[in-house]
Amino acid sequence: MEILKFKTNIATESALAAITPALQRLENISSWKVDTTVAENILSISGQDINPQAILNALREVGYQAELMRVLGLGGTDL
Repeated sequence: MEILKFKTNIATESALAAITPALQRLENISSWKVDTTVAENILSISGQDINPQAILNALREVGYQAELMRVLGLGGTDL
């Protein structure tokens, strides 16, 4: 299991609603969440063999931007 963290411009409930179908279509994602309480609106995604570029592309297709911040090691399940 790996966890990817992205800085995003996803800051509202309507933005969360817009990205949900895009992220649900991607394979290998077991869970995700967006922390809108921080200025960077951090998107955390956990799963196996996640392709960061696929996430960036999926978000871009629905009008949102993201920047990969870090990848956390294997074995973690806590977002």
